[in-house]
Amino acid sequence: MGTVFSPLDKELGLAAGHLSSLVLEAVVRLATWMPFGRAVREAGWFLGVTLSETSVRRLTEAAGHSYEAVQTAQVAALEREVPVAPQGPPVQALFVDGAMVPLVDGVWGEVQTLAVGTVEVLPEGERRRGRQEVRTTDLTYFSRMSDHETFTRLALVETQRRGTETAGTVCAVNDGAVWITACVQHHRPDAVRILDWPHAAEYVHAVAKAVFGTETPAARAWVAQQKETLLYGDPVVFLAGLAAVSAQVSAVAEGEEERLVWTVVAEPPLQGVLGHEAAQQAAPVVAGSLEYLRKRAAEIQYAAFRAAHYPIGSGSVESANKVLVEARLKGAGMRWAPASVNPMVALRTVACNDRWAEAVPAIGAAQRQERQDATRQRRALRLAEQARLLAERAEQERPAATPPTEPPAKPATPVRRRSCRPGPHHPWRTGSFGRRSA
Repeated sequence: MGTVFSPLDKELGLAAGHLSSLVLEAVVRLATWMPFGRAVREAGWFLGVTLSETSVRRLTEAAGHSYEAVQTAQVAALEREVPVAPQGPPVQALFVDGAMVPLVDGVWGEVQTLAVGTVEVLPEGERRRGRQEVRTTDLTYFSRMSDHETFTRLALVETQRRGTETAGTVCAVNDGAVWITACVQHHRPDAVRILDWPHAAEYVHAVAKAVFGTETPAARAWVAQQKETLLYGDPVVFLAGLAAVSAQVSAVAEGEEERLVWTVVAEPPLQGVLGHEAAQQAAPVVAGSLEYLRKRAAEIQYAAFRAAHYPIGSGSVESANKVLVEARLKGAGMRWAPASVNPMVALRTVACNDRWAEAVPAIGAAQRQERQDATRQRRALRLAEQARLLAERAEQERPAATPPTEPPAKPATPVRRRSCRPGPHHPWRTGSFGRRSA
């Protein structure tokens, strides 16, 4: 099979060498979903073209780099022009999280991802006790490996598109990290902050393990009771109970009490003893969990959130970490150069957001502009080099300058010599009394 030509060739401007834009787009899309080597084989089977893995990598990363530049330019334009955002949904959810990817030299980098979705209430027949009564649909994503401030700024390209600014209510369901809180504050200051339910439950499990033992009947029973109170009851009651446990454990750890005899209400009741040494190990765990959850008391109002039909879990962005980032960038034996990560995750967002139709023309326009800029730059460098050579040649051909000479001396004015012969009235020609001698 020879080169495949598409009527979009001129519009896309993506052709490279003998490849038509249709073939090039297909190769880039394949390499966005699968490793470069596999993309080479699939392109050969489906398209009948022979490409090297290096070429596929180069073409794919070039397309991703162009789309990354397109989005960065869009953010700059949004900041400069401040247009009105499209109308968002009545209830929107924001999820932010990070995933680690392997880089060259054995180091790791964090790819941050924003997931935006529309919150819908489940039909009555699909609701189950203990599970969320809402679902998040129409999920789209934005990902970058950068510092947190840069990611927060660049994510504007997605929140603007999805109408986050104009949505009725925005629920930010996250794990409570400081940088995530700052990101949400930047895009929607009045968002309803919700601590991810599984994340909160982890702290409950940590306390149970420290006080009652790992996977003991008492630990399981206590966790079930606390989660029931936290999920359906008053968080003030939950925090008060956790504070009581922390005080009792601290008293034993500091030697104020000899031991703690605890009882967990169950059928039959479960009892045990926590000694001084075990209390010293458990005390910082219990106190740390209490402090973490107490600071986020407004974010663990799960009964109120459920009554308002807000989501309480951040599974959407955790799935995005797996599907969008890790599935392509965290394969066996993969090690990425830092400069290659963002071009790839930019294309991954195009694929997962299903925006190839609009991204391909934008990539083509960007690459045409890049080629034009490169041509102008080469021309400017060539002209500058020619001017330099001409200046050097002119300098070499200029006659050597003669050293300055002293002006010739003016000829001396001849001195008129006076005659030695006396004049007619000289005294010796006259007499003593002034008469002329005979």
